[in-house]
Parts: sequence; structure tokens; C-alpha cells
Amino acid sequence: MNPFEKIFNFQIISRLEEAGSLALTSQERSWLKTMLRHPAAAEAFSPETLLKLNSLLEAEASIEVGEIIIEKARSKERQVYHPLLRPLRRIIMQDQGIEITYAIKHGGERTDPSGFPHKLEYNMYKREWYLLWYSTRQRSLMSTKLANIISVRSAPVLAKRIDSLKARIARLLDGRKASACIQVIPVYNAELSRILAAFSCFDKSVSFDEAAGLYHITVHYMRDDSEFLLSRIRFLGLRVKITEGEQLKQRMLMSAEMAVGRYGEE
Repeated sequence: MNPFEKIFNFQIISRLEEAGSLALTSQERSWLKTMLRHPAAAEAFSPETLLKLNSLLEAEASIEVGEIIIEKARSKERQVYHPLLRPLRRIIMQDQGIEITYAIKHGGERTDPSGFPHKLEYNMYKREWYLLWYSTRQRSLMSTKLANIISVRSAPVLAKRIDSLKARIARLLDGRKASACIQVIPVYNAELSRILAAFSCFDKSVSFDEAAGLYHITVHYMRDDSEFLLSRIRFLGLRVKITEGEQLKQRMLMSAEMAVGRYGEE
């Protein structure tokens, strides 16, 4: 690509960003058309939006995954999209409070008339949607499965309280953050892209020690996600080693001792 083409492409991309537009490739449009056939699409989009997307993609070729992918002995598919996602997202974007009723762990229900939603999360380990919200009555940060929410509706919040609630949520979240350093065993350096893909769900950074020929991956995660992070590390097996993060080290040591105790020779 010559310099004039680079300048032209940069100008086009800059104008698209200023206009809030997104350029899609033909492959991305074909994939979108295929995904719109999933039963969950009817819940994820309003009927008007779904009709408009289908009309815009009518001329695109869909990807016939059924002809190239064979699924064997798959686990039962859970709900991909929850009906509460759309109304909760709207409430969060409008900085509104919530009145929420949800099922508790040991049976029964609980109602909180004064909550403030922060964000929606999808737990990759449990394959469940969660609502992260602050309970002003209990003065604590709550994480509730959408499947356990019985009812929720918006409630007004004083404008002067919104900033203080967001600041308190940010402080509570900072207290839940943790980090770990994971070393790539040198013999597997060629598989770095595969190893990084295993940690794609986490905020991470990579450093390289040229003298020792070692890659170090610093992973930042929430403490609630430690078990999922451990499952990714176990998946990589001999390719990686935890060098920093005492809690993760102890959990790995514990699981290894349990495995040796069960399968080791006496």
C-alpha cells in the first residue's frame, strides 16, 4: 500500500469514527446474517430492529455452518440471551435506580426497594448472566443471577446522589481486583498466540526478557473470577507456570495434591 492510500484510508476511518459509524466487512455481514437465525435473536432485538437488519442483509450470503461443523455429545445449551438484558441495559444507561425482587440461595424471596445498577456481566465459567448492583439499604455491592431475578423496575435517583454512588461502587470494585504473573515455559514460546487466546477474557499485558528468553503475562482479574482463571491455566497444562499470585498458587497446589492423593501410587 502506497503512502497516498494509507492517508486516504486514515481519513475515511477518522470520519467514520467522528460520525459514530462502523464499517463492516462482507465476512462480518455474512456472520451477522447467520447469527440472526438463532432463536435468541428474537429476544435480543426488538421486532423493528430485527426486521431492519434482515432487510439490510438480504443480499448477503449466509455462512452455512451446518455443512462444515458437526457437534457431538454437546452439553445442554443454556439461555444465550435473557429477556431482562434489554430493560436493565436501558436503566443503566439512563442512570436510574431499581426496585428489585430476587430469589435467595436457601429459598424464599427478598425485595430491595433502593438499588443502583452498575453493569451486566456474563460469567464464562458458569455460563450465566449477572447484574452487578449496589444495595443502598445493605450498603454493599451485590451480584445477582438474572435467572434469580423475579421482578425489577426503574426507580428515580436524585441527581446529586448519582456521582457519589458511582464513586462508592468504583472503590468497592478496586478492593476486589487482583493480579497474577504467569510465565510461559520457554520450550512453548512458539505457542504464545494460543496461550494468550486462553486469557482473552482478561485484561492482560505481556513482557519479554530477552536475556532469559522468557515471556511473562500479567493478568488482572476480579477475585470472583479466580476459579475461571485457574481453569484456563489448567487447560494450558505444562505450557505455563504461575510466578506471582499466592492465592492462585495455593489453589493449584491443593488441586495437585488432591489428584496425587487419588491417583498416585502408594
